[in-house]
Amino acid sequence: MSSDLAIHARGLGKAYAIYRRPEDRLKQMLWRRRRRFYDEYWALRDVNLDVRRGETIGLIGRNGAGKSTFLQLICGTLTPTCGDLTVKGRIAALLELGAGFNPEFSGRENVHLAASILGLTPEQVRDRFQTIADFAGIGDFIDQPVKFYSSGMYARLAFAVAAHVDAEILIVDEILAVGDAAFVQKCMRYIRSFKETGTLFFVSHDTGAMHNLCDRVVWLDRGTVREVGSARDICMKYLAAVESEKEGGEGFHIGGTRQAAPPARPAGGSDKDERHEVLKQSVHRNDIELFEFNENSPWFGQQGASITRVFFTDAQGGKLDFLEGGEEVVLNVECLAARPLHSPIVGFYVRDRLGQHLFGDNTYLSYQAAPLTVAAGQTFSAAFLFRLPYLPTGDFSVTVALAEGTQDNHVQHHWLDDALFFRVHASHVTRGLMGVPMLDITLRHAS
Repeated sequence: MSSDLAIHARGLGKAYAIYRRPEDRLKQMLWRRRRRFYDEYWALRDVNLDVRRGETIGLIGRNGAGKSTFLQLICGTLTPTCGDLTVKGRIAALLELGAGFNPEFSGRENVHLAASILGLTPEQVRDRFQTIADFAGIGDFIDQPVKFYSSGMYARLAFAVAAHVDAEILIVDEILAVGDAAFVQKCMRYIRSFKETGTLFFVSHDTGAMHNLCDRVVWLDRGTVREVGSARDICMKYLAAVESEKEGGEGFHIGGTRQAAPPARPAGGSDKDERHEVLKQSVHRNDIELFEFNENSPWFGQQGASITRVFFTDAQGGKLDFLEGGEEVVLNVECLAARPLHSPIVGFYVRDRLGQHLFGDNTYLSYQAAPLTVAAGQTFSAAFLFRLPYLPTGDFSVTVALAEGTQDNHVQHHWLDDALFFRVHASHVTRGLMGVPMLDITLRHAS
């Protein structure tokens, strides 16, 4: 195993014996390997994966896909049925709420117990206890039995311990889904800091978090590795597969190719337009260059209708090649129905280069009381008028989608990933994902 590898798995598999009747267990003990009285269920099979030190790996898949089994094998709480697995480095794992906690012990006692299991000496636990308690933020409950804790308090204490044991490999399995917003933000700050030096395994159904955190994503499906790749590509394919299963797969298609943001246009020419006055004379003016609609972007859906064009105009309908943060713009999405549609929904997301959803909306709420009906072969369009936020410099994209039904129950006809790119050349935004245009800002002495 190479010295720069933290985890090396080859042909890794885990099978469970499923007994149909209780007496079959006794028969198996008596007959041992001469006869089999059980059925094998392979929770994980033929997994090959190398993870380098300092890499962040996302695990994605439906319930029962084998994610938790794989993580438990890495942690050593399960023994593989077949294959080879080598792990180098101290592991801190958050596999489930309160794993390793004794419900009858107090939070204080469980901190000492869990930290000792994770490799700290009694002296180290004593030295770090107050820091752990402060991170958990559960107050006087630290001295109460954990059987009285809420799920959020379990998560707080478990994460606080894991964050202070000098781990080289951190495994987080959906535990942040139960924390309150302030604690989740604290955990995410720690995770981003840990990423700089440690190896992270992150399991979540939140594809936005996958885009934000992960270098690569492993897609597990029915116990096997279906695909490994970049967060953007794998998350998009996973969402497409989920939609396909939800709709039965009949008529559902996936296509398109991923391309990088287009190269910058040559300077000069007639691309300049009038700008609003706020930052007009500033070097930080939020100039945004638009690129052409890419009809061959990655897509999925039943194609009962399709998106044919995406473009920006000003409030008066003039097509734009450049935008500026803080001005009113209209995002136009043109569509063509291949069959009759009732209650079409058109929506969009604006994403940053990591694939994080910055903002978006759809037409459903505006037309739920009087849904649009579209005949086969008819064109229709959606227009979203909004004031564009100020964006930091870099590449961004617009993802658009066309569905039919309601917010909660719909058929996905055409999801078009990264249909339109745009590039922000200059900005005054240095903190956060975007800046909100201010209607008024005042600074004065109190009277």
